[in-house]
Amino acid sequence: MAELTMVQALNLAMRQEMDRDPSVLLIGEDIGVDGGIFRVTDGLLSRFGPERVVDSPLAESGIVGFSIGMALAGLRPVAELQFSGFSYFAFHQLENHAARLRWRSQGRFQVPVVVRMPYGGGVRALEHHSESREVYYAHTPGLKMVIPSTPRNARALLASAIRDPDPVVFFEPKLNYRSFREEVPDEAETIPLGESRLVREGGDVTLITYGAMVRRTLEAAERLHQEDGIESEVIDLLTLSPLDYGRFCESARKTGHVVIVHEAPQTFGPGAEIIACLVERSFLYLEAPVRRVSGYDVPTPYFQREQAYLPDAERIVRAVRETVRY
Repeated sequence: MAELTMVQALNLAMRQEMDRDPSVLLIGEDIGVDGGIFRVTDGLLSRFGPERVVDSPLAESGIVGFSIGMALAGLRPVAELQFSGFSYFAFHQLENHAARLRWRSQGRFQVPVVVRMPYGGGVRALEHHSESREVYYAHTPGLKMVIPSTPRNARALLASAIRDPDPVVFFEPKLNYRSFREEVPDEAETIPLGESRLVREGGDVTLITYGAMVRRTLEAAERLHQEDGIESEVIDLLTLSPLDYGRFCESARKTGHVVIVHEAPQTFGPGAEIIACLVERSFLYLEAPVRRVSGYDVPTPYFQREQAYLPDAERIVRAVRETVRY
C-alpha cells in the first residue's frame, strides 16, 4: 500500500477508471503535454493517447459543453477546469443543460460528466484562484457536489463520481494537494456519494466540516481535548449534495452542541443549510445555538491576509468553548 499525496491519488483514480472503462476520457486546459496546472493528469497522455486525454483551449464553457455532448453520445468525460473561480463561464452549461437533461427528457438521457476543479485558499494565490463557492453547485438541482479531504477518499470518491450516471461537480481542496500523504490501497475502491464519514468520536460537541478544513478542525479538537477536556465528534461531509443529514443530526442529538466549520463565506453558505436541517430534525435536542466558523463575506483577500480570512484552530476552539459553556 503506497503513501500518496492527493494529486497522486487523483491521478491513480483516473488511470484505473480509464483502464477499467474505455468510454472514460479526459478533457481540459493543458491536461495533456503539461499534465494539468497542478500535474494531476501527469503521464496520462502517454498512457492513453490524445484521443482520450484531450488538450483544450482556454474556454471553460466549451470544455463543459463538449463534455455534455460526449456524455449524451455514450462517453464518460472527466473535465478539468484550472480553478473553480473561473468555472462561472461554464455555469450556464452546468445549470441549464447538464443538471436538467434527465428531467427535461423524462429520463431518456443521462449526463455522466465529472467536472473537476481546484478550489479554496491557503496556497498564496490570487482571489479568483482561492474562492470557495461550492454552494452555487450544491444549490443546483440535478448536480451532485463532492469535496474530498484526504488522498484515500479523494481516489475513492473520484472513482464513484466517474461511475455515476449523473453530472458531478468535484471540488479538490488544493491546500491538501501536496501537504500530506496517506496510505492508498493499490486496488480500486469507491465511496458512495452522499455519505459522510465519522472522523473522531466524542460526546460533548459535534464539529461538522469538509475539505481542507477537516485537518484544522481535527487540530482544534485535539487542543480542546488536551486543554479543556472537551471531547469533540468530528464529521467530514464529503458530499454537499446530496447532504448526509442523518449522520450529523444523530450526532447533534447525542452531544447537544454543534459548531460548523467551512471556508466559504458565511451568509447563505453551507452552514446555513446544515443549521436548517438541525432545527427541522433535532431542535429539541440542542442545548445551545449552533455556531459557524467560516470565511468572511468578502472576496478572498490577497495572500498577506489570506490566513486571517480562513478558519484556523484558534477560531474553532474559541467557538466550541463558547458553545459548550452557553
